[in-house]
Amino acid sequence: MRLFLCLLSLLAAAPLQAAAKPKPLIYCSEASPEGFDPGLWDSASTNAANKQIFQGLVAFRRGSTEIVPALASRWQMAPDAKSLTFTLRPGVKFHTTPDFKPSRTLNADDVIFTFGRFLDPEHPFNKTFPASFIYPQNIGLARMVEGMDRLDDMTVRFRLRAPDVTFLSYFAMAFAGIHSAEYAGQLLARGQAALINQRPVGTGPYRFKSYTKDEALRLQAHPDYWRQRQQTEQLIFSVSREPNVRVHKLLAGECQISSPLRDIDVGVLDGRSEVTLMKIQALNISYLAFNLSRSPTNRREVREALDIAIDRNAIFKALFPRGDAMQAVSAFPPAVLGYDKTLKNEYNPARARELLAQAGYGPGQGLAIELWALPVSRPTNPNGQLMAQLIQQDWARIGVKATIKTYEWGEYLKRANRGEHDVYMSGWGGETGDADEFLSPNLSCAANKNGVKFCNPDFDRLITEARGSTDPQRRIALYQQAQQLFKRERPWITMAHSTVYIPVRKDVVGFIMSPNGSVDFEGVYRR
Repeated sequence: MRLFLCLLSLLAAAPLQAAAKPKPLIYCSEASPEGFDPGLWDSASTNAANKQIFQGLVAFRRGSTEIVPALASRWQMAPDAKSLTFTLRPGVKFHTTPDFKPSRTLNADDVIFTFGRFLDPEHPFNKTFPASFIYPQNIGLARMVEGMDRLDDMTVRFRLRAPDVTFLSYFAMAFAGIHSAEYAGQLLARGQAALINQRPVGTGPYRFKSYTKDEALRLQAHPDYWRQRQQTEQLIFSVSREPNVRVHKLLAGECQISSPLRDIDVGVLDGRSEVTLMKIQALNISYLAFNLSRSPTNRREVREALDIAIDRNAIFKALFPRGDAMQAVSAFPPAVLGYDKTLKNEYNPARARELLAQAGYGPGQGLAIELWALPVSRPTNPNGQLMAQLIQQDWARIGVKATIKTYEWGEYLKRANRGEHDVYMSGWGGETGDADEFLSPNLSCAANKNGVKFCNPDFDRLITEARGSTDPQRRIALYQQAQQLFKRERPWITMAHSTVYIPVRKDVVGFIMSPNGSVDFEGVYRR
């Protein structure tokens, strides 16, 4: 009788155990994605979302800068570094959505379509859905690539105009996520090409479900994922602009992982038994970028004066009280090979006033400037408004009147790209650990689409030669020369490199931080 009752008890419990559903994983994001076509956007919040949906031919091994196979099972760079051939992974399935059901697996057509849009302005899809592909344009991808060859269904070759030892790394970047050419063709035939940016179809571990701007992005596990299906069925990006709101949500269990913390929030969560604070000395930088297309910031003397008038020590005491950040001197962090240790920052208000006078802005001549404050919190700039106010005070001491402006994040990016600013706050995070990843996308002439950004022929020659050199010592020498030129011309006011802290609740399994502080939820789940 006792055995019979035990069996009944086990049978009664079994349906309850079988019915247990995987717990949703909620990420507290600091900003809404601008869109879902990876090539169109280049911001941390957008890349974080698209990273779960799309994949490149190669990827960075989680937690490192090592390049590993992804949608390509192998690759071969020619000995002269002028061609790169990929062999695609067989059997990779694209997402099935209410708008699309794929009839085939990944093949060379998808690679040719994805990169064809970047390389050919006359591509049929571009004519229907005109696009500005920020990262590909900033690195001058179309000028680098002489052509693409579809060698067979599963093999694609990229031919380069000049040797480039960094070229492979581009295929692991966020912009290089592979689209379905079949889906794009159907959108084109229906006259709905713009939906490629609103209803994405990729090969990643999660597929798009729904999106409400400034509220939530909902993703669900890709049931036919080429690696193991995710234990997390629902992945939700909960958008909260205020950093303190994200902290409160995390403590309340309303989200399990949050975007990187501000310095002051680390102390709130440090020591909490329900939270693990993960950290990494990230490959990142914050800076103030000058508009080089108009007066007064097109004058080198003005840029230098505004730079050396800033009291970085005071700013760091206010914004980074824990002391985990370091002042940025060059265009990339000291951990990157080729960093020039001879460069220094200067704080000299008296000399700043002399430089302004040389530029024609002496005492009482009322130099006025707009300073744009970063509207989102970043580890390298945790409080854009406060940083702007402190800089405003410093500039006032040399006779410069700064008006602080800001916009909603998406609008901020659009207006800055159009060159509506005098000085705006920005930043960058690297994944490869290579100097070129900081220099080419931001400071090359290719990145200067509308004359707003830096374009110096000597600087361009140095970084182009460095990309093509297979001699590590030669590359270091070239990058050091480029940094000297950068420091002389001062297209940026360099501000900070920071430690990145990401809080994770203790019931989360499998989360690994990336060197640039980005998030990857593949294989992450809740107990």
